[in-house]
Order: sequence, then structure tokens, then C-alpha cells
Amino acid sequence: SDGSIRLHQMTSEYPLMQWNDSTKGQPIIALQWALTRPAVFFALDASSNIYVWDLLENDLLPVAKQTIPSEKVVAMTVLGEPEKANGLLGIVLAKESGQIDIQYVKKKWALP
Repeated sequence: SDGSIRLHQMTSEYPLMQWNDSTKGQPIIALQWALTRPAVFFALDASSNIYVWDLLENDLLPVAKQTIPSEKVVAMTVLGEPEKANGLLGIVLAKESGQIDIQYVKKKWALP
């Protein structure tokens, strides 16, 4: 609820990494790992900002931020085919009106 993200290992109650105020205090609505690249995950905050984290490129801050200005995004999920090496990865966004938007991710964040 405060925009903090914690990375846990299943065998410990303490986080391996913790990023405080990663969304400038906005609650995180959804967080999804990339299906094709294990070091990448996406976070959606309550202000319809999508943050791209690539832990191999930068483990302190998101590597990109995309604002969806047209309408509030209420849900997010990731699609892709991890068994294929084509690097096709997309983000599905559900907007408040019920509209669904699919955005494809840059290859550098999608390739295995």
C-alpha cells in the first residue's frame, strides 16, 4: 500500500531485496514477473504508471516507467511464451471502462 516492493526467497521470512517508495508512495495494484526473462518484472501503481524492473541492468531502480494517461488502469497481467526463444512478451491492461489494452515489451526486456 505504500509503494514498497520486497523480493523474498521461499525459505526465509526476511526479504533478499527491498525497494522502499518505489512508486513515490502510490499503492501497487499488480506486480508480475516476465514470462520470458526471469530478471524482469513489472509493477502497476494506483496512478496507472507501469514500472519495468530489470535486475540484471539495475537492481536499485526501475529501468523504465510508462504512464497510461487516457484512463485509469485497474488490472495488469503479462503474456508470453517462455518455451519459445522469440522474445515475444506483452502486458495486458484492463481499464476502468472495461477496455482491454495489449502493449508489447521491448525485445531487450523480453529476450531470454
